[in-house]
Parts: sequence; C-alpha cells; structure tokens
Amino acid sequence: MIVPLIVCSLPLADLETPAPAVAHPAEAWELTLESGYAWNVGSNTPIDYQIIPTQLTLRTPVQWSWWEDEHGARLVVRSRFSLMMEVFAAGPETGYLGLSAAPSIEYWFPDEKTSLFFSIGGGIGMTDSTNVPGGQGQDFTLNWFAHLGLRREIGENVSLLGGPYFVHHSNGGQTSPNPGIDALGFTIGVGWRF
Repeated sequence: MIVPLIVCSLPLADLETPAPAVAHPAEAWELTLESGYAWNVGSNTPIDYQIIPTQLTLRTPVQWSWWEDEHGARLVVRSRFSLMMEVFAAGPETGYLGLSAAPSIEYWFPDEKTSLFFSIGGGIGMTDSTNVPGGQGQDFTLNWFAHLGLRREIGENVSLLGGPYFVHHSNGGQTSPNPGIDALGFTIGVGWRF
C-alpha cells in the first residue's frame, strides 16, 4: 500500500513525456508570396520597362549545412522553386508567366528568427510579345534572377521578408536583333512555414 501512495503523490508533470524540441525554421518547408517593383537598367533594350514582379516561392528544408557556431548561427542551403507572375507597368508587353529555380543560401542568426538570404538562378516563361523594336520579339522567354533579402519571423510560422531584386528576360538569341530586359528593384512579402 505504501508504494501506490508514493506514486500517486508524485506531481503529474513529472510523469508526462517531454515535448519534442522545436525544429530550426530552416528545417521546415516555407511558402512565400512576394511582390515589388523593378525598373529597366542597362542597354539591352531602348524601352524603359517597368515591371511589377510577383513570386510564389516554395523553399525546401535544409539540404546542406555549411557551418554552425556555438551560439546557434548557421549557414545553410535550401532549394527554391518559384512561379513568376509579372505585370509590365511600362513596355510593349503586358505580362510574363514563368518558372524558376535556384539555391537559397541563408545565414540564420542565433535567435533563429532572422536570416539573410541570397538566391541566383533562372528558368523559362511566356510573355505576350509584340513587333515593337526593342521588345522581346517572341513569346517564349528565358529568365535569370538574383535576389538578396532579410527575413524576420513575426509570429509562429509567419515571417516578413524583403530586399533588392534583379531580373533578366531574354529570348536566348532566338531572334535578331536579340533584345533583353534587365530590371532592378525590390520585393517585399510574407512567408509561412509548415
């Protein structure tokens, strides 16, 4: 009788199974929606393009971990896959729909809520080309982009992100002349981890 009384007198918290540790944010899938504005730079075309880039991006969990320090800062690589939906605010074409892929190189600060990220990659897409000199010249278009940014978690599994963004559109030399668009601007957005 003494043994059951001792067991029953233990606090219930001592008998509970400990909760599993929360995974690092980079170990989860992430879906982001970003939009912004970009202006033509360079001399690939005489047209003063202005683009409203919008991207729906899926980031994978960490694929490579390059470095981690004793305070919890980490340098990791994830993959990102984006649906590119652009509106041309200025230019002969009206829009662009494409797909792109790239590595997402991320430096996570020790608080596990803030990260710097950099991506560089490309893909394919379609635009509504016209016969305007300096325009894209055909519907099928290649894309290349570079994206640098800062991500900050603002709630459980929710983050804000933003930073400078560069995009290049080209027909890959399939028409002559071979015009292209180089646009530099920014994006801001929101992300969800799952």
